[in-house]
Amino acid sequence: MIEGAARLAREMEQRYGLKGEFIGTPAPPAQDDWRDSLPQAKETLDGLARAVTSSIENDRLPVLVSNTCSASLATLPVIARKTPEAVVLYIDGHGDFNTPDTTDTGYLGGMVLSGACGLWDSGHGGGLDPKQAVLVGSRDIDAGERELLRTAGVRVIPPKEATAENVLKAVGGAPVWIHIDWDVLEPGSVPADYTVPDGMLPSQIRAIFEAIPLSQLAGVELAEFNAPMDDESSEEAVSIILDMVAPVFDAAAARD
Repeated sequence: MIEGAARLAREMEQRYGLKGEFIGTPAPPAQDDWRDSLPQAKETLDGLARAVTSSIENDRLPVLVSNTCSASLATLPVIARKTPEAVVLYIDGHGDFNTPDTTDTGYLGGMVLSGACGLWDSGHGGGLDPKQAVLVGSRDIDAGERELLRTAGVRVIPPKEATAENVLKAVGGAPVWIHIDWDVLEPGSVPADYTVPDGMLPSQIRAIFEAIPLSQLAGVELAEFNAPMDDESSEEAVSIILDMVAPVFDAAAARD
């Protein structure tokens, strides 16, 4: 997924004339338990928080291409602090709302949104109002996680109801931060880990990007693209991703 993020970032730079800042140093795979991976990721997460803060303070649109959703432990608290009225569209096949007390796997990526909402202390801040978080396309949600979502007041829009109209209704006139994990899609659309059936279609994602006015967009983060080993398949997947997000980036390029 590090390779997937790098490939997608390079293509976005070339297509839209963006200049990327690469944060973090690739390292061999480590044990997934959050007690190990969270301290190992500290330097990278701190760097991401600084980069997003700088983008917002300099009136630039933050765009992140991340290897895993865990990166959002750093970014979502920044948007909550800098743009407290923002709605976070968390477009993901999973809820990512477990905590250290509820997780069955210990996987840090499954505790991201809950950490940003302050249900546990990641060491990277919280502050996101759960009522300003909207899970889109989520369907693989643990029982304990589902109860946390219910009591916290996080809205959930399942795949079949994830239309542009319903998403716009959830957002209202607020600024919007869009997080996407590609496992939200129907398996086979874009290579991703932890895929589950009955997902969204690429056309639904594109419709959401077409519907949200550029003036409301607070930032975009794209995560968990597991690049195929052969170049042809990888280039095809990158093309599918870029087609989904093109409405926003084409509009931004035309404005600039």
